[in-house]
Amino acid sequence: LLQLCQPSYKMPSHQLLLQLMKRPSQLLQASRGLSAAAAGGTRTVTLIPGDGIGPEISNSVKKIFAAAKVPIAWDEVDVTPKAIDSVNKHGIGLKGPLATPVGKGHRSLNLALRKEFNLYANVRPCRSLEGYPTPYKNVDLVTIRENTEGEYSGIEHIIVDGVVQSIKLITETASRRVAKFAFEFALREGRRKVTAVHKANIMRLSDGLFLKCCREEAHKHPGVEFAEAYLDTVCLNMVQDPTQFDVLVMPNLYGDILSDLCAGLVGGLGVTPSGNIGESGAIFESVHGTAPDIAGKDLANPTALLLSGVMMLRHMQLGEFADRIEKACLDSIGDGRARTKDLGGGATCSQFTDTICSRVA
Repeated sequence: LLQLCQPSYKMPSHQLLLQLMKRPSQLLQASRGLSAAAAGGTRTVTLIPGDGIGPEISNSVKKIFAAAKVPIAWDEVDVTPKAIDSVNKHGIGLKGPLATPVGKGHRSLNLALRKEFNLYANVRPCRSLEGYPTPYKNVDLVTIRENTEGEYSGIEHIIVDGVVQSIKLITETASRRVAKFAFEFALREGRRKVTAVHKANIMRLSDGLFLKCCREEAHKHPGVEFAEAYLDTVCLNMVQDPTQFDVLVMPNLYGDILSDLCAGLVGGLGVTPSGNIGESGAIFESVHGTAPDIAGKDLANPTALLLSGVMMLRHMQLGEFADRIEKACLDSIGDGRARTKDLGGGATCSQFTDTICSRVA
C-alpha cells in the first residue's frame, strides 16, 4: 500500500504510514482506490452535472478523463435524492454548479450532502497560472474552511417584529477536527505554514474556542509553522502580498468570503478547484455559477470542474493521472492557443477540451 501510495504524497514513507494510521477512513479510501488501480480495475464515481453550463463542462471532464484512460466509471445522477444514494454507495463524487431557485430543492440537496457525509473541510487551492498574467504573481495558497457550523448553522429566529437573531455556533469538536485536518494537510502536501484566521478579539468565546483548538493542534505538529491573524488583517495583507500565506484555516463564514477573494487573485472562480472532505465521503465541485446566459452555446470554461476532478483523483490515490491531466490543462491555458473567452481567448469549450485531450492521449 505504501509503495502505491507514495507517488501521491510529498512526504517520506514513515510519515505517510503514521498519517494513514491516524486516519482509518483515509487508509480505507486509499486501499480501495489503489487496489482497483493496481489490479487494472475501475472505481465508480458519482457525477452530478448540475444546471446551466454544468452538463457541458461535465461532458468535457468525462472526455478528458477518457482520453487519459483514467480507471474510473461514472454514475451520473440528476439533482434528486438519488444523488445522496449514489455518493453513499461510492463514497466520492464530482459536482457541477447548481442553481438554487425557490422550489427546485437544490439548496436542500447541498445541505443534505454536507450533513449526510459530514463534509467538514472545504479545501480551495489558489495558484497562479503560468502564462496567464494577473496583477498578482506567484500565488500558491490553500484556504481550509470549517464547513458544518458557524453562522451557517441555520439557527435563526424572530425575537419581535423587526428584530431577527442569528446564532453563530462554534464547537470544540468541529474546530479541533478542521484544525487537525489543516495541519495534516500541510504535512502531507509539503507545505510550511498554517495560519488560523479569526476575530477572537471581538468574539472572544466563539472564535476564542476555535483559536484555542488551532493552538493546541499546532503544539502537536511542531514540524509546521503556526501563525494566527485577524480576518480583516488577512484581507488587507492578502491584497498587498498574497505570497506571504500558505495554508489558512478558518470558521465557515470567513472561509466562504476569503476563499472567493483568493480566487480573484489568480483569475476567478472559473479556474479555481474545490473539494469537500468528510469522514464518510468526499465531494469535489466547481464553485462558480451556472452561467445560464451562455448555457448550450459551447462557450463555457471547464477548468474549475476539471481541476476539481484532479483534486478528486489525488484523493483517490490516482496521482499519476491527476498530474498528467493538470499539466495538460495548465499548459493549454499557458500557451494561449486555446483559451476560452473568459480567459481572453476565442476558443470554444469543445476546442479547449480537444486541446487538452490531445496532450493527455
